[in-house]
Amino acid sequence: MSGSLLVVDDEPSICDVLRLALTRAGHRVKTAQTVAEARTAMAEDVFNLLITDLQLPDGDGISLLQHAKTSSPDTAVIVLTAHGSADTAVAAMRLGAHDYLTKPFDIDELRIKVDQAIEGQRLLRENRELRAEVSYRQGLDGIVGTSKAIHVVVNRVKAVADSTSTVLILGESGTGKELVARALHRQSSRSRNSFVPVNCGALTETLLESELFGHVRGAFTDAHQAKAGLIEKAHQGTLFLDEVGEMSMAMQVKLLRVLQERQVRRVGASEEFPVDIRVVAATNRDLAQMVQQGRFREDLFYRINVIPIMIPPLRERTEDIPGLVEAFVVRFSKQLKKPIRGVSPEAMRALLAHSWPGNVRELENTIERAVTLETSEFMGAESLFLPPLTIGGGVVLGEGFCLPEHLGEIEKQLVQKAMTMAAGQRGEAARLLGIKYRALNHILAKP
Repeated sequence: MSGSLLVVDDEPSICDVLRLALTRAGHRVKTAQTVAEARTAMAEDVFNLLITDLQLPDGDGISLLQHAKTSSPDTAVIVLTAHGSADTAVAAMRLGAHDYLTKPFDIDELRIKVDQAIEGQRLLRENRELRAEVSYRQGLDGIVGTSKAIHVVVNRVKAVADSTSTVLILGESGTGKELVARALHRQSSRSRNSFVPVNCGALTETLLESELFGHVRGAFTDAHQAKAGLIEKAHQGTLFLDEVGEMSMAMQVKLLRVLQERQVRRVGASEEFPVDIRVVAATNRDLAQMVQQGRFREDLFYRINVIPIMIPPLRERTEDIPGLVEAFVVRFSKQLKKPIRGVSPEAMRALLAHSWPGNVRELENTIERAVTLETSEFMGAESLFLPPLTIGGGVVLGEGFCLPEHLGEIEKQLVQKAMTMAAGQRGEAARLLGIKYRALNHILAKP
């Protein structure tokens, strides 16, 4: 199996010999003669294996080993040591070196150790990818993270999953509210029955009523036949009301009756019938504030806010980013049949530094795009397309400045960014911007 190797030795002849021998064996080899050169190479590229001498002009191989294990944990290390320095080699092994060779060494022995190191690294990577996939597909339906905040969410989900109480999931757009709702359903005794999601912010009041409650034939002009509503379809399962804060006051009254009576009546019908549903609602709005403003019914708020679950934004749990990135890379590289093994250290630094206003959804879209466009084994920072959005910079007030035009340009920039983050989905873009769907359409229709 071929790999990418970095050879570090202060003797040019040894570098040349190793480069020639290992290149002939099918590996891609770079060389360096100092710790500084090696650090630069590792900052610019990702290596499967580092082969380093323990004695270097500006430092030692131990410090380089420690740097490699910190900046690129997947890189295996073989140390080269002079005869009689076995204690130092053993110390290197304790710090994470894969193996060591004593100078003068046999080239064939080196080739064997290189192959063993790369094969061991491959097995570790496959094992990690398998764990990442299992973590995503099983457990709590793809909830990935090691932060304390995510542990709180996971523990709350486990604790209330089998309850019949209504759950209200709170969090910014893109934090994974539906993912948590699905986890609640999968962990519950209702998991064999339907999970029915409803986007309350994407439908007009009339359409939402028809979708939720269903209708009888002739209930309105286009009702040519009877239709069961989503509440019926969620019988003995889970009804997920996404963006419940977007409901009109009239719809809130009708929903409140269903939650209180557990009875539903189709539009145009005269009789009600019972339904057995577990309701999970979600919103990125401050419903308590909306109640004070008279925009959300207080009785409905208390009815759905029985068990709240708060999902923090990604910027407040950056320690979860590496795990999420790994899970997304594994998923999309398999979907797209591309041999992407991970991200470079520079790319990870860029991912950790980004503010992620679109949260996990934005990160997911970013990794999918990067995997699609990447041509090498490791995604570089240039593949991520994460330039900061600057608004209003360089503005010069005075003659020729027009405030409406400038505000219009800012509006276009924000709408464009929201559309990119939402992968072209206008309903999601409208939620990111905090505006109505019609308002977004109006802005997009402007010349």
